[in-house]
Amino acid sequence: DVVGILCLVSVAATLDFKYHHSEELEKYLKGVHAEYPSLTHLHSIGRSVEGRDLWVLVLGRFPTHHKIGIPEFKYVANMHGDETVGREILLHLIDFLVTSYGHDPLITRLLNNTRIHIMPTMNPDGFEATKVPDCYYTRGRYNKNGEDLNRNFPDAFENNNASIQPETRAVMNWIKNETFVLSANLHGGALVASYTFDNGNSVTGSSKGYSRSPDDDVFIHLAKTYSSHHASMYKGTGCDSSQTFPEGITNGYSWYQLEGGMQDYNYVWGQCFEITLELSCCKYPPADQLEKFWRDNKVALIEYIKQVHLGVKGQVTDKNGNPIPNAIVEAKGRPHICPYRTNEQGEYYLLLLPGTYVINATVPGFKSMLKTVEIPDNTGNFSALKQDFSFSEVSIRPRVVSCPKIPLYQELTRASAAVKPTLHVLVLMTALLVIFK
Repeated sequence: DVVGILCLVSVAATLDFKYHHSEELEKYLKGVHAEYPSLTHLHSIGRSVEGRDLWVLVLGRFPTHHKIGIPEFKYVANMHGDETVGREILLHLIDFLVTSYGHDPLITRLLNNTRIHIMPTMNPDGFEATKVPDCYYTRGRYNKNGEDLNRNFPDAFENNNASIQPETRAVMNWIKNETFVLSANLHGGALVASYTFDNGNSVTGSSKGYSRSPDDDVFIHLAKTYSSHHASMYKGTGCDSSQTFPEGITNGYSWYQLEGGMQDYNYVWGQCFEITLELSCCKYPPADQLEKFWRDNKVALIEYIKQVHLGVKGQVTDKNGNPIPNAIVEAKGRPHICPYRTNEQGEYYLLLLPGTYVINATVPGFKSMLKTVEIPDNTGNFSALKQDFSFSEVSIRPRVVSCPKIPLYQELTRASAAVKPTLHVLVLMTALLVIFK
């Protein structure tokens, strides 16, 4: 009814700096979608243990579906139900994006060239269970089943025996169904940008107190992008004298090791670079501080989204110009333990810093194609460098190859105890594992 829609519109127009419980949050998101139907798409990716919807608002020129060449970006907050700042600043980010579109040239170009997915709460049950806000810890951290969702994902280093929760499963399916390129998950309890890996072993150098991914340089850049545009994170003072983070960033493992984390899962199985943003020393601060938190993070949130346009992207096609899904496309010298593959439209996206790279496209069963590319910094142009590959001899669809769910590094380390494995050996073995599975 018209009155109902008008009420929704007025809700969207006034977003207060306060905590929004489930009904208010849902009402706000529906109001925004009603007011900006061509710029937004609202959907639930699943339900929590207690049956609350896990809402995602998608923003962009084509909000309802993926468009070739337009990368997918996501922000997820409130994974720990008692860490609340991210939940509220994502609502204000939504408000800022929709009201700036068509008025602010930068935001307009960002939304025209990026599909942005925003999930204000991954753990609505935990948020509602936190009756007495606390700076340090409440049981609301966990979901209704008492599980820590950031220890609940498959792990690339050891067998994670945690039973996968409905909220985790929903996010895993979401990652599988979208071509996410870049992501951040928003936490509280510290002030730092933390990056992959959170877990590790001798192969990733964790014996030296740092667990290095093949894209370590890109992760450092991503973390610094956020911290350097934040009002104070870049100072690296942390929350007490015992914790200092130079430039406001840390390798996850260097800070503390964790198994089953969401950022490592995104990177290994989702082909998506994710960092963890700790945004407040106090996990659940008083509502009168929320406006300052929004001001402190606003520029960083936007600058970070722009990084989805780093590097190179393109399409892999056959002799008839049809897209080839499941082709492997990687930059030489930085292999992933689950090789990065093209999506259904034959597209790939590789986040790389400016420089010269050799891009290797492989259709299993055919010879590889190598192309040398000079990658500029294109984030200001809102488009990564475009480099397509056409396989003239291919006219078949390669079969779908899923990355095994076994802890890859561990299995491969055991399998190759005779040789001291390098990442290259590991990747070769992973490829063989995948092919013969």
